[in-house]
Amino acid sequence: MKRKVNIIVIHCSATRAALDYTPDMLIRDHKARGFSYAGYHFYIRKSGQRVPLRSLEEPGAHVAGYNSDTIGICYEGGLDAAGKPADTRTPQQRQALTALIRELKVIIPGIKRVCGHRDLSPDKNGNGTIEPNEWIKMCPCFDAEKEYKSV
Repeated sequence: MKRKVNIIVIHCSATRAALDYTPDMLIRDHKARGFSYAGYHFYIRKSGQRVPLRSLEEPGAHVAGYNSDTIGICYEGGLDAAGKPADTRTPQQRQALTALIRELKVIIPGIKRVCGHRDLSPDKNGNGTIEPNEWIKMCPCFDAEKEYKSV
């Protein structure tokens, strides 16, 4: 791979888990926000289906300031029935995410970190730790860095 990638960033679609949010809907919504296409490299449906969206050679459009050296993976869901942020991943999504991260680490050996979108928020108080009160958004609604550290 020609592009240097060192971080995998996990996102949620910020949609209610009980509703379907298709890849076509995701692409439509990203285009409506001014992007040329969906900003993520992969989308993981509730069924665990992996949907490729961007080539790994192409920078994403998923986290400002980090797109050039990251791979973006988004899972369908992230909001509970009341619309509140929640870890809504299905067992199939959990399995698919772990498998995809493992595969990416094999084909892109420079990957040093797996984290959530929220973990790349600005460190407003300068203490070296991105704390919950500094998160720009809750995405992905679980601690991706902790969960995927050993993958």
